[in-house]
Amino acid sequence: MTSTRRAFLRQLAGGGALAAAPGISRAAPAQRRKPNIVYIMSDELGYYELSCMGHPHIKTPNVDRMAAEGVRFTQALAGASVCAPTRCCLMTGKHAGHTSVRKNDGGTPLREEEETVASVLKRAGYATGGFGKWGCGGRGSTGVPERHGFDVFVGYYDQVHAHSYYPPYIVRNSEEMVLPGNRGGRTGQTYSHYVIFDEAKKFIRASKDRPFFCYLPVTPPHGMFDIPDDDPAWALYKDKEWAGEAAQYAAMVTMVDRQVGEVFALLEELGLARDTIIFFCGDNGGNDYFRAKDSPRGFLGPNVNPKTGKAFRGHKGNLYEGGLRIPMIVRWPGKIRPGGVSDFLWYFPDVLPTLAELAGAAAPKDVDGISIVPELLGEEAAGRKQVPHEFLYWEYGSQTAVRMGHWKAIQPGKGRDWELYDLSKDLLEQNDLAAERADRLATMKAVAEREHEPARPGTFHDRDLHEKDRRAKLGDTRPQASGKVNALSQDGLIPRKECKVLRASSESKGNGRLARHVLDSNPRTHWHTNFQGAAETHPHELVIDLGAERTVRGFRYLARQDAGWNGAVKDCEFYVGSDPKRFDKVAAKTTFRKIKTAQEVACEPVRGRYVLMRILSEINGAPWASIAELGVVGE
Repeated sequence: MTSTRRAFLRQLAGGGALAAAPGISRAAPAQRRKPNIVYIMSDELGYYELSCMGHPHIKTPNVDRMAAEGVRFTQALAGASVCAPTRCCLMTGKHAGHTSVRKNDGGTPLREEEETVASVLKRAGYATGGFGKWGCGGRGSTGVPERHGFDVFVGYYDQVHAHSYYPPYIVRNSEEMVLPGNRGGRTGQTYSHYVIFDEAKKFIRASKDRPFFCYLPVTPPHGMFDIPDDDPAWALYKDKEWAGEAAQYAAMVTMVDRQVGEVFALLEELGLARDTIIFFCGDNGGNDYFRAKDSPRGFLGPNVNPKTGKAFRGHKGNLYEGGLRIPMIVRWPGKIRPGGVSDFLWYFPDVLPTLAELAGAAAPKDVDGISIVPELLGEEAAGRKQVPHEFLYWEYGSQTAVRMGHWKAIQPGKGRDWELYDLSKDLLEQNDLAAERADRLATMKAVAEREHEPARPGTFHDRDLHEKDRRAKLGDTRPQASGKVNALSQDGLIPRKECKVLRASSESKGNGRLARHVLDSNPRTHWHTNFQGAAETHPHELVIDLGAERTVRGFRYLARQDAGWNGAVKDCEFYVGSDPKRFDKVAAKTTFRKIKTAQEVACEPVRGRYVLMRILSEINGAPWASIAELGVVGE
């Protein structure tokens, strides 16, 4: 470590005035303590959905002010193209080939021992608070935020819960925080986001006498597009000729913008404005909501340049630029040059090492990110040159992407050809150079192969808490066992006490969704294929031993009987045979419907002892399968 670097860390720790970035007056007040850090992340906000980007409809004067007083990054990229995985990259400093949370199922948890931004800063003496949507572990798991460095976290642990702004409760350090008058869905009296943001302001006030990290992964504008009728932001849009959900979405963005201004005002009131660095960003690429014939990329065009009409390829959920490019603005009065625009290439794994350096703390050794402090404050202030990335890496589902400088390689799906783009000339990813630059592509594919490791998610010790939060989205907070459910009629079935599940392609052992539940005569239980870590994909199979050779005439199926649908099966094949390892002829094919009453498919009478159910698809297009009850018609 150089002497200049040591001096920089001492200054951040309170040992003297921090050198100013080029163009900043050195007469600024001395930095007497480590900087406060406020990190605001707006869920699903698109790259072009700010008025400083020329958006024709959405007004964001406070974020525009932030850009004028700080630096706007044109090549800041998400850690992943969907909610939970991108948050895990941000929190842990790891890219998506090394993170524990790679599925977007809402509850997959961090492992017990994993470090986060909050745990690193807490050890450095920071008060740590989170307010909004967590997404790195549902209640009852090893991934809850209070076990990963947060003194307090208020909001939603599960992202399904976060779809509603009127749930019966939100969560504070794993305890339920009741929201009066709320019925779930879009009905209620207490707007959850107001409560969450007020808690953030209380935290800042309570922490004013020590350095603090205030993480604000706010939910708007994602989820159900709801905003109170008397919110000042709605008044700006409610009478537009395009009023409707698009206007509600726009108003939610403007509401968040107003609250950015409230953070500025609070810091000024407390005398902390020059002691606080503020980040503002989206969490992943924009979703092309509100599509129509004359606006195929969505009425608000999150990925469409309003000045040129040209659009990033792709959107939320894939690894083209439309799924990864995010707005990113950073402000620190007196330290960051105002009005800056930087094309420095960075992404969410860089957040942890950057904040650690600002706090004078050591980042964990296993992070994949780099600190961008020299780019933020200037190389003279940082005492070193900014080191660029050798590569950036992403994966999601069967997609993989690698970035090296202006080159980007992407495999858009399992078994599909790799593509290669020169983003310096082809930002819209239209001209595939894979054949012309096979040497370059080979280098990048080698990076992808090296950087992927199998996911190792955390675990649940009480899955019921998490499932309750998911049901609370629509107001159902009853214990799972309450209420009447449909049953599977036993008329005409081979007695299930004589049958047993011989094998299943997979089962979710972590939360007790076992294959044997399809024959347990309890419709409240269900089998679910594995969905944590590396989820198994279709086809899924169950083999049932009928206990003796039987005449089979059909099959009876009952879908999930809880509040969810995930895994309810769609296209299926049934086989009957005398060898449990060999099934030659299809006895029946069917497409099941999305209903919670029993469904039956008949077949020509066939003799055999073993039944194979092969599940080819799921009613929502997901990779899972689940069944509450299954019966075999025959004698």
